[in-house]
Amino acid sequence: MEQEEPVIQQELAGRITLYSMAGCLHCHHAKDHLINMGLPFIEVNVVKNPVIHQQIIDLTGRLTVPQIYFNNIHVGGNEDLQKLSQEELDKLIDLVKNEPVPADAPPIPESEIVEEGIRKEESVSKIDEYADLIMDFKESGIIGSNWICLRLYQNTFTGKKLVNWLVDNKKIASRHSEIMQDLIVKLFSEHITSDGKLVDYKSMAANPVFEEYCQHTTQLQHLDVSDLSRKEKLAFFINLYNALVIHGNIKKRPPKNAWQRHKFFNSISYEIGGKVFSLNDIQNGVLRGNRKGPAQIMKPFSNRDPRLKAALEEVEPLIHFALNYGVISCPPIKAYTAQDVDKQLKISAEAFLDCDDGCQVDVSRKEVGLSQIFKRYKIDFGGTDEKLLKWVLEHLQESPKKEALEEILDHGKVKIIYLPFDWSANSKD
Repeated sequence: MEQEEPVIQQELAGRITLYSMAGCLHCHHAKDHLINMGLPFIEVNVVKNPVIHQQIIDLTGRLTVPQIYFNNIHVGGNEDLQKLSQEELDKLIDLVKNEPVPADAPPIPESEIVEEGIRKEESVSKIDEYADLIMDFKESGIIGSNWICLRLYQNTFTGKKLVNWLVDNKKIASRHSEIMQDLIVKLFSEHITSDGKLVDYKSMAANPVFEEYCQHTTQLQHLDVSDLSRKEKLAFFINLYNALVIHGNIKKRPPKNAWQRHKFFNSISYEIGGKVFSLNDIQNGVLRGNRKGPAQIMKPFSNRDPRLKAALEEVEPLIHFALNYGVISCPPIKAYTAQDVDKQLKISAEAFLDCDDGCQVDVSRKEVGLSQIFKRYKIDFGGTDEKLLKWVLEHLQESPKKEALEEILDHGKVKIIYLPFDWSANSKD
């Protein structure tokens, strides 16, 4: 069997710059494409560098990531990069190989935060992911001496002691949670279109990584989510919600009507910390701070429900631009990290409002068209038309659309219309 030839990194006089954010699927695809061509690049995380992000928005007129530059030449996003003809690509590669970085090239941080975009195999041994657990086990004190058949054996333990230690040790569940997050990102990046809108369910179901992910979901029953911080809960439950929708669609097939959707979102669930959380429990109980859903009579969790400890203290409206119900009109699917989740959600909201599916402004008619998401969860955005429009205005990126909304708001009453919502399944085929 022939071995794959290693990718040889090319020497560049100039610079390829990729502006990205963690969990962005199209960023992942773009980086893989450059790496497979052996092209080194500088990656700038726009979440960690908001000033630079605003400069890139001003330069490109685009809110989305990635944005890719060859020296001072703006290529665009991942789709633009993939669509380059071989002739166009060769010219760009020749440019960065032979021409130094010009003065008008886009900015990068002065600090050492930027990362070289070529993956190299490490020559040192990688520490086993469960090594720290083994050390904890050795230091736990349960390893001692045991009499077996009237003979004393040193450095042994009973099965009962091991089981009790495993049940009590939260690191096991936490480790599985981290692994699941990595698997989710891998599955999303490989089987979701670059715009985050469509899922190739058939190919995902056949991927061994999906089976591995399913196996790890059984370990969620040992995870105590009540101890998670607000940011950890946001990232964990948003990612888990989107993955559970996909998992449910693969195992049960996507719902086709309102009744099937009601049943789907109330029955598809994971066992987390010994408690069952359905999709509606995650969205309305946890992420919306235990608020009633659009079709619910009561709050998801009663005052005595132990799952209430997992709920956010207050509703976070920005989750509505991260959760995907598995249908066409939902926001794109991304993966979120606890460290940067607030900034990532803000960027997702701005991108959603910037597109016509999320928000439209008609100055002549004094009308604002908004996604049905704003109608279904109006209470989360203030509860009144006035507060809703104010929220939208505050979360629009500086743009002609924002200027138009400011103009009609300054001239009296504004009519809100809600745009059609496509409940068709987001299946790629």
